[in-house]
Amino acid sequence: MAWITSVGVSIPEYEITQKDIQSFVKEVFPRSEREINRLLPVFENAAVEKRQFVVPKEWFGKEHSFQERNDLYEEKALQYSLEAVDHCLTNESFLTEEVPYESIDYILYVSSTGVATPTIDARLMNERNFRDDVKRVPIWGLGCAGGGAGLARAMDFAHMYPEATILVVCVELCGLTFQKGDRRKSNFIGTALFGDGIAAALVTGEHSPIASKRTSTAPKMIQSSSKLKKQALDVMGWNVNEDGFQVVFAKSIPALVETFWKEHIEHFLRSINKKEGDLSFYVAHPGGQKVLQAYEEVLGSSKEKFRYSYDVLKNHGNMSSATVLHVLKHWMEEFPKAGTASVLAALGPGFSSELVGLEWSE
Repeated sequence: MAWITSVGVSIPEYEITQKDIQSFVKEVFPRSEREINRLLPVFENAAVEKRQFVVPKEWFGKEHSFQERNDLYEEKALQYSLEAVDHCLTNESFLTEEVPYESIDYILYVSSTGVATPTIDARLMNERNFRDDVKRVPIWGLGCAGGGAGLARAMDFAHMYPEATILVVCVELCGLTFQKGDRRKSNFIGTALFGDGIAAALVTGEHSPIASKRTSTAPKMIQSSSKLKKQALDVMGWNVNEDGFQVVFAKSIPALVETFWKEHIEHFLRSINKKEGDLSFYVAHPGGQKVLQAYEEVLGSSKEKFRYSYDVLKNHGNMSSATVLHVLKHWMEEFPKAGTASVLAALGPGFSSELVGLEWSE
């Protein structure tokens, strides 16, 4: 068995409203006024009101080299990772007492928005009193699916090593990838949707000494499933050029929810012996408003079951892998009664889907 015992987050210091970004885009985007006005409804239809970034608004109006962006990533990823981990291990909402750094056996570090060697997890270990024999697993390139995949791999470790205590850290500084000179519509859509996000989750095996420190009910991960749609490499991801990461974001994503993801979720629900009506809510990564609406249509479900996915999208935007942990934290804070069932879902590059079955227990 594997429980998600605690979740912590770190909120970047610079908050920018959607209206401010919309006005700013008119000044910095290399398109004609006519083209800009034609694309501006993307901002209004994104269901995002505000987002947070690790750099101020003025930073986006200047040109930046790949090295400059990545240097900032290394600095800010470490800073905000530490805050999220500290919050996770001391979160009084979920823990009866603080979890010592020395109790961590594994660190899974998930990111797709910067590169570092030594990886950020090694730097974390140098800043806090982790044991020097912690097993580190950096996971790069899974994009928005990374949060779900990170939790699923932590579950796998907990099943193999039931005494293990595992830390999953998701850090996505999407704002640092913005390329001012990129004229493509994908970049415009990304500018209307993505924000910076950082979160950490504590996963405990059945015999972990930390498992007993839960304050109340917590989600038990009962099963996971990964699915890749072949020959769909161009749906989502990065083109890497001399300026850094250039966003790839196809308009076909909502349609793929209605075909590829529909098949995946239906098979998964059968495998865990659940129907839509058995699930009290969904811990769904909000890739965007259209993606959430496609989820609802495929499942024949209500918007209410995706309440926190919409709330996180509204207040933070799409934070790639970290987003689903923010959604999970909100549902965990409601302390659903024992036996409550849910599914965690996230889509990412590849084109890929990650699903985790959850059941709340004492």
